[in-house]
Formats: sequence, C-alpha cells, structure tokens
Amino acid sequence: MDRSGRHRKRTVLEAFAEFDTSKVPFLSAVADSPCEICSLTVSTGSEGSQAQIYAGTVGGAVVLLALLASLDGAPEARNGAPLDVDGGESVGSGSSATGRVEFVRSASVGGSPVEAMHVLPEVGRLIVLSDGFLFLLDLLLLQPSRKLGFIKGATALSMRLVCTDSASSDPLGDVATKSELLRPGQKFLQKLGGGNRANGARSRVLGVQREGEASCFVSVAAGKRFVLMELILIDGISKDATEYGGISVVLKEIQGVDGVRTMAWLDDSIIVGTVDGYVLISTATGQSTPLFSLPEFSGPPRMRTLCRSKQALILVDNVGVVVNSSGQPVCGSLIFRQIPDSITEILPYVLVSGDGWMDLYRKSTGMCIQSASFPRINGGPCIVASDDWGNQEVVVMTMQFKVICYHIVSAEEQIKDLLRKKYFKEAVLLVEELEFEGEMTKEMLSFVHAQVGFLLLFNLHFEDAVNHFLLSETMQPSEIFPFIMQDPNRWSMLVPRKRYWGLHPPPALLEKVVDEGLSAIQRAAYLRKSGIETAADEDFLLNPPSKVDLLETAIRNIIRYLCICRDKELSPSVQEGVDTLLMYLYRALNLVDDMEQLASSQNSCAVEELEALLEESGHSRTLAFLYASKGMSSKALTIWRRLARNYSTGLWIDHAASQRAAALEATKLLEESSDQDLVLQHLSWIADEDPDLAVRILTSERRSCLFSPEEVLAAIDPREDEIRQRYLQWLIEDQDFDDSHLHTLYALSLAKLAIENIEIDGTNETRRLDDSDNINAGEGNIINPIRERLQIFLHSSDLYDAEKILYLIEGTELWLEKAILFRKLGQENLVLQILALKLEDSEAAEQYCVEIGRPDAFMQLLNLYLEPQNGKQPMFKSAVRLLHKHGECLDPLQVLEKLSPEMPLHLASDTILRMLRARVHHHRQGQIVHRLSRALNLEAQLARLDERTRHVPINDESICDSCHVRLGTKLFAIYPDDSIVCYKCYRRQGESTSARGRDFKQEIIFKPGWLVSRQS
Repeated sequence: MDRSGRHRKRTVLEAFAEFDTSKVPFLSAVADSPCEICSLTVSTGSEGSQAQIYAGTVGGAVVLLALLASLDGAPEARNGAPLDVDGGESVGSGSSATGRVEFVRSASVGGSPVEAMHVLPEVGRLIVLSDGFLFLLDLLLLQPSRKLGFIKGATALSMRLVCTDSASSDPLGDVATKSELLRPGQKFLQKLGGGNRANGARSRVLGVQREGEASCFVSVAAGKRFVLMELILIDGISKDATEYGGISVVLKEIQGVDGVRTMAWLDDSIIVGTVDGYVLISTATGQSTPLFSLPEFSGPPRMRTLCRSKQALILVDNVGVVVNSSGQPVCGSLIFRQIPDSITEILPYVLVSGDGWMDLYRKSTGMCIQSASFPRINGGPCIVASDDWGNQEVVVMTMQFKVICYHIVSAEEQIKDLLRKKYFKEAVLLVEELEFEGEMTKEMLSFVHAQVGFLLLFNLHFEDAVNHFLLSETMQPSEIFPFIMQDPNRWSMLVPRKRYWGLHPPPALLEKVVDEGLSAIQRAAYLRKSGIETAADEDFLLNPPSKVDLLETAIRNIIRYLCICRDKELSPSVQEGVDTLLMYLYRALNLVDDMEQLASSQNSCAVEELEALLEESGHSRTLAFLYASKGMSSKALTIWRRLARNYSTGLWIDHAASQRAAALEATKLLEESSDQDLVLQHLSWIADEDPDLAVRILTSERRSCLFSPEEVLAAIDPREDEIRQRYLQWLIEDQDFDDSHLHTLYALSLAKLAIENIEIDGTNETRRLDDSDNINAGEGNIINPIRERLQIFLHSSDLYDAEKILYLIEGTELWLEKAILFRKLGQENLVLQILALKLEDSEAAEQYCVEIGRPDAFMQLLNLYLEPQNGKQPMFKSAVRLLHKHGECLDPLQVLEKLSPEMPLHLASDTILRMLRARVHHHRQGQIVHRLSRALNLEAQLARLDERTRHVPINDESICDSCHVRLGTKLFAIYPDDSIVCYKCYRRQGESTSARGRDFKQEIIFKPGWLVSRQS
C-alpha cells in the first residue's frame, strides 16, 4: 500500500505487438467501416509457439491474424499502446519480449456484424454467431463458411464446460432412436418444423451417424427455446461430402425463456441472462430456477464462462459474482470501477475492459492488480480475449481498428518490477501468495526475502532488512561478512558469488553503505525541492538521520542476525566467521558484557584475528576469556596476573574488587588445570590476593590427577602457614594419605598455630577425654578451634612422630596435647601427672586409669593426689573421690600405708570404713560363690549317675527311632529325650543331636532337682 492507503499496482500484462486492420488493403476497400472489430477470440497451437487471432468485424467478416515471434528481437511496428500502471507509469514499450502480428486471410459470413465467436478445438472449427444465424468455418479460413440453417433468431451462444465428475457424459441423451435421420429429400419437413419429441422436448438428428473421432457440445438460445448441439467430426469423410464440411450435428431442444442476452453452459445446467435477471435451466429436465434479479435501472446482463476455474462470472451492474455449475456463489464479489464491455479469464486473474480502460483483478481477493487507460474511441467497444482452452500467455485487446497483444509477465519479473519501485511489502506478499497457491517454491520465497533484505539494507532500513534475512532459509550468514570486514580477508572465499537479481549494489562496509545512503537522501531532498519526484523514503526526507545513529542501528541489527545464526547448524569455517565478526561488532559498540559472555562461552572465534584488536582497545578481560575458551590457559593466566597487579582505570573503578575478580577467574582456570608447573607458577600471586583461592586451587577435585605433595609444599611460601596447613589437612582427611611425614607436618603446623594463638590470646583452655576417646569441652571452657583440631588429629592419627611434636610444644601450656602425645608414647605416669596435677581433671585421670585396667594405675594416681611435687598441696578431696569411686580396685593395706598422717581423719574415715566393709563383703561373697559352685558340681555328678544307671526295657519289638530297624541283640544308645537309636545311627548322628532332631547344645534340658537341694 502507498502512503494514502491504496494498494500499489504491479505490472502483470505487458504489450509487445499490435496490428491495425484499417491498413489491410483488402479490408479497407469495403465501405461502411468494415474493419471495425466487434468480437474477438484467440487460439494457440499445441506447442503454444503461434497464436491465431480471430477478429469479427461489423461488416460480417472474420479476420485471421497470426501472432509470430520476431526474429530480430524487435517489433515490426512500434505503434502499440503502452499500458499505464497506477495512473502514470508506462510499461510495455520497452519490453524484452517482442513479436509481430500478420494478416493471414479473412472469410465472410454475411453483411451483419459478427456478434460472437468460439473456437472448437475438438473438431477443429470456428463457430460464429451473426445476424441470428450460426456459421461453421475451418480454423485457417480456407473453406467457405457453412451456415447451420436449422437455427434462426439466435441471440446467445455458449460451449459446454464440464466442471464436476458428476456431470452427464451425454447431455443430449439417446435421441438418435427417437428422431428422424434427415435425408436430402426430408429437408422440407425440417423447414416445417416436423419431428419427434423426447422428454417433452423436440429432438432431431442431422447427419449420418453420431460416432466420430471427436465431438463438442454447443448451446444456442433462439427465441424461447434452447438448442443443444453435439458437433461430431466424421472420420474418413471429406469436408465437402457433408453439408457441414465433415461435421455431423446432433440436436436436442428444450424449452427456455425469452429475451436471452448471454448464457453459459456448465455441466448439466445453463445459466442465462435476460433483461430481468439470471436464470438457471436444467438441460435434463428443462426446469428453470431464478438466480438473481436485476435492478430496474441496471445495465444489460453480462456473463463470462471461466473455463480455467470451471465457473462463471455474472455481472450485476459493475459487481461481478463468481458462481459454480449450480448457480451458487463460490467466492467474494469483484467490484469493477465501471460496467465492463468485455471479460476474460487469465488464471488466477480476471481481465475486464471498457471504453478506454482495462483492469486486471485477482479473483481470489477481488483486488485490482493493474490498470490501463487508452484514448477514448467513439463508436467501438474495447474487447479483451485469451485462449480459454490452450496457452494463456497471450492476451489480445481490440479498440475499433487496432489489435494489441499482451503477454503475461512472469512472476519473477513482476517481483523484480515491484522491488525496483521499492514496493517491498507488495513484493513479499506476492511471493507468499504464489507460494501458498503452489505457483512458487519455498526456495524462491527464501530467495526473495534475502533480496528484499539487501535492498532494505542499502536503503538504510536495517531492522527490516535483518527481519527478511531471518525469514530466508537459504541465505548464508557468510553473505553478511563483506559488510563487516574489508575484503580480502580470512573468510572471503566463503562469501557466495551470487548477486541475486542485481537490484542492489555490491556488498560494502556498513560505514560506506550508510555514507552512500545519506548521500542518496541528500540528492533526493534536493530533487524534491526542484519539483522532481523521487522514490526516496519520506521519513528520511522529513527527518534526516545522523550517521552515528544509523551506524549504531546497523551494527545492532547485524549483531541480532549473527546471534540467531549461531544457533543454526553451520560449517566450522562459517561458524568461525560468525563468532569472530560478532566480536568485532561488540567491540565497535563497546558492549563489554556481551564480549565477555561470548568469549567465556563455547565459541569458534579466530584468536589470531582478535588478539591485536582486543589488546589495543584495552579489552584484556575479553582476551583472557577468549584464551581460556580455546585452551590457551597460560596466556589467559598471564593476562589475569597482569590485571590483578595493575588494573586499567578505564574499565574498573573499584581496584580491590577488580583485582579479586581477576584472581577469581584465574582460580577457575587453575582448578581444572592438570599442569602442575603452571599451577605452582601462578599460585603465589593468587595467594597474595586471597589465600582461600589458593587453597581452592590446591584442593580442587576437578582436575584429573593429584600433584606431588612434596613439590606443592616446597612451592608454598613459608610464610603462608595457613595455606600449607589446609593443604595438608585436605591430603590427610579427604585424600586419605598415610604418609607419616605428611601427618607429622600437619601436626607441627597445627601446633605452631596453636602456640601462636596462645601467645596472642593469653588463654589456657582445658580439654578432657571422654568414654569414646573423643575430646569434648567442659562447661565454661573457651574452645580454641585450632587447638580443637590439633587435639582431634593427635588423638585420631597414629602416623605422626610424637617426639617431634613434643619437642615443639615443650615449654608451652598445651598440657592436654602433651597428655595425648605421652599417651601415644605409653608414658602413663606423665599422662596422669598432666591430667591430675596440671589440668586438675580428676574425671579424665580416673577414666585413663580405667582404660589402663590395672589396680596399680589407681594406686599411682592416689600417690599423685597425696604426694604432689613442686610444692603443691595434697589433693585430699580428689583422693577421697578416687577411693569412693574405685576403692574396691585398691588394696586397703596399701591405701592405709599411703595415707598421709596429715590427712584429716574425718575426710577418710567414712571412705575407709566403706572400703573395709566392701572388702569383707567381697570376701564373703566369694565364699558363697565358691560353695554354690561345689554344690552345682555335685548335683551334676549325681544327675549324671542317675542317667547312667537308669534301666530302659528293650524287647524284640523295640526299633531304632532313626532307621526303624529292630534292635534285637544290637548295641544301642539312649539320648536325654528318651529317644533310642542303634549304634550305627548313633555314630552317624553324634552325641549332641538325637533321632528326634533335637540339638542339645542349643536346647539344653533342665530336669527338676539339678539346681536345688534334694531336701527342698
């Protein structure tokens, strides 16, 4: 559509040849304007190489013209009327398709105007309606015309069009058996109207037979009747042998309506137009059905059979209605600008003409596609015609004396014409419509989208251009490369060497495209001021854009296109070009985030093409990400190290955050690297930035192999004790290393940290051992995490060198750690001294004695309580507590000997008394157990004696409970459950399992009297 909202028209028909009948000497010699054309029809050959034009004149002549292709590529006469498109554009005069029209011959059918003509290709005849009569002529007009004398007063003529499969194959029926075979002596009856009637209609047969090589059906309206004819080409009979030149005619008459002006025969129905309206008449029954009524002051009825679409077009004034064989409308109406004089179909278009105008409509949409105007000619109609049955490449129009030939412009040329006029939307709509109707392939649709995209790009409509690029399935991303990088370059050979239709300039850099586009806008504005119309964009003329804005818009839209192309399946070289040039465009707009995202993700960028560019522009982070994505970790780490030491103030303001960010990115690389030398090379500067990151690198689980602990420990700065200690912890706890050297180093590292913390904090926390040998903090004690880890490790590991650790912590206040180490060395007395005297943890000391399990350990602890050294006072309360809880484990005499005279008696009297009573009780309890054991032994002996002396009667009927064999005089055995077996089964089963399956080891039998006195 143009800016006013009207649909822009395109060129579908193009004039290429013309002929003036008034210049034919033979025709111009006849008076009364004999050369004025009043009817027209066209026929093409089987190959479509030559078209025959039949023009009927007002003088009753039929003129045969031949349309020939010009041999020299130029028309014989350049006197054709150009076709005006959209009210001002002339096409056709410069067409590349040219031809010439030649007069062949003419034939006369009388002195009245030729009202209608139809080519009958099946029988090779031309049927003509003139002055109410029908005439048959051969297609080359070599023979005289043959008048069908049985028809008079004919007003309309139509050929039958078979539209559906349900149509009758013989619409006349079997009329030969019900009619007369007219012989030469029977013509008198024909003139009188004699004959038979069939189905209420009078039928007759003219000719000798119905069978022939070919036939066609024609209907004629004459008065109130319709004559249906079948014209049969007789095989083997000379054209002069019969009255109609080798044609046999079969007739059928049906009753019709009066005043028929036009008609169309579709299937088994005839649609007729009268001054009152349109009526549908059945050829089988003769029944008529009204279809439309014409308004009172409407124009004459007009109708046209649409042979290609097998429909009919009915006119009501300037409105055309397409109907089927049943008279039902099948699509929207066609509204013409005036009442047309002539109508023809050029699938998928309908061409109408009037006095000085001609319009082409799309039948499916009702839209006027093309318009033409001509100088008005008084007295003569404007008639259009095409070959309804053959080739439709040629359309003929007549105006009084002139015959103008048009050819249908190919869809490709139509699209080109729209694109040249910058009607891009209309071009795309045309292609989509053709593709929907199956007249164009999807590949062509993609081709046009790409072509439109390039045209829009050079017209500075970058967003629309990229939208069309994306709609094209055949366009390659490499076609955009020349707009980004100057040729020749790395990917020049990938650019397809196709120029499409040559409607746009060769590819150039975007900056050049913008410059040339702005220059074109300036020229158009200057021409507009001079009064010269141009095809420049109105928006650009009213608001000229700036170069910066246009260039940014272009780059952003090309970025959008390349980003979408990245998701497609591309060849490796094209993918490389897409990613590399995408980085170029990001850099041009300084889109740092997009650059880093592309570089850090999986990409196909050519590093060598981007190194210098990114380095010079200061985008070192992007270059580092790019190196990392390509596996060039060493170069990437070098950049991150440089950035961490000296960040550019142009990109980052927060130096601390930027330095840590660089260290973090380096850490990500080193965590995955299995190159030990590379990792250790960059470990120191990362440790300076953040020790936690260094630990992450050393303890990473993402690498495929472990580094040598000795080399790693040697590379760690001696001042970085925390890093060393955490690395050792990871090796021992997570990697289960059992190297005693590593265990010793770890313990020494923890011990050093613990000593430093004690010196800093000045605290002396205490710990104690619990029942499960774990260290738990007592209530109110302050827990030092380092000491806790040290104590847990010393207690759980047996691989470290305890003496080295003792040597380190000697002279410190790490008493609990010393106790654990002395315990590992088996020095029990020192452990008890630390627990009891240094830590004063009685519970831990007593628990340790329990673990030792010897009474002398308790005596040793009691001695420490009673006789502490280094001027420390005796710990009588702890000694009393020990006697109270574990006195039964001590010898009272030794305890009494050890008691100090200075110990207050009232503190120990109750405990000693209780200990003595417990000792006596223990002695007596032992005596009771001893006597009970003797009694139980005696009871068992007596029971055994009773069992062995028990009498069991055995007779001849006794059998073995296992094998069921009679015992007789055999040896046998008796089990405690009274089961009897033979000696053989006893040897097999053993003593513990009886024949009844009872296992005496698992199921012991208790009998009364075993565990009680006999007297009870």
